[in-house]
Amino acid sequence: MYEALGVKDIDKLLKRPPIPAPKDPALEHIDALAGKPFQAFPGQDHRAHITSHLNFMATNMARNNPMIMAALEKNCFEHISLMAQEQIEIEFRQEMQQMMAMRQNPQAAMDPQIAMQIKMTAEKIEARKAQLIADMMEEFMKEEKKITSQFDNDPIAKLRARELDLQAQENARKKQEGEERLNLDKMRAMMNQDNQEEKLDQNEELAKLRANTSIEKTILSKTLPSAKDMGAGSVIIKKED
Repeated sequence: MYEALGVKDIDKLLKRPPIPAPKDPALEHIDALAGKPFQAFPGQDHRAHITSHLNFMATNMARNNPMIMAALEKNCFEHISLMAQEQIEIEFRQEMQQMMAMRQNPQAAMDPQIAMQIKMTAEKIEARKAQLIADMMEEFMKEEKKITSQFDNDPIAKLRARELDLQAQENARKKQEGEERLNLDKMRAMMNQDNQEEKLDQNEELAKLRANTSIEKTILSKTLPSAKDMGAGSVIIKKED
């Protein structure tokens, strides 16, 4: 659009978004505190990242903030998925190379037997990956359970969590009241508009009625004799008599 308008130096006006880059766990914790997004990348030490995040999740600063906990858990799940994928690439390296070669060969791709073989191999790989993720998730949940059990035994943390729940409920109540108030205002505005339209219709009908009455009066005044004319007529009759 800017090029069509003839604008120069577009890059100075529209800053390109930064390309996501791998970060160490400490920088990711800083991003979590600041509410900034961060993600996992292939080739990272996934277990080290997960362990670091779990340790940070055990701190009061993190466990008392649901948004931080959610961001850290999301990143842990990303590392688990990548870790399983990398494990699959090691275990099924030969099978995956064969599948790639078959797909790149047009004649082989049209063979029903080869297509069935590719499908069965892909299903086998996906099943193994799902099993790896399940095992890693079980290990992760055990470690997270240790953190949450410490949280459950901490009365101060419980009180803080209760305060956050109450605050969330209060925010939800205010939001609902605001929506109800907005709907009520809309209804009132619609009712006022209907009343105004009804009054306009009544005024229009009344104006038409008045106009019709005025026209009838004008017609009658022209067709009926006036009192003066009627008096003159009676005098003439008397003279003829």
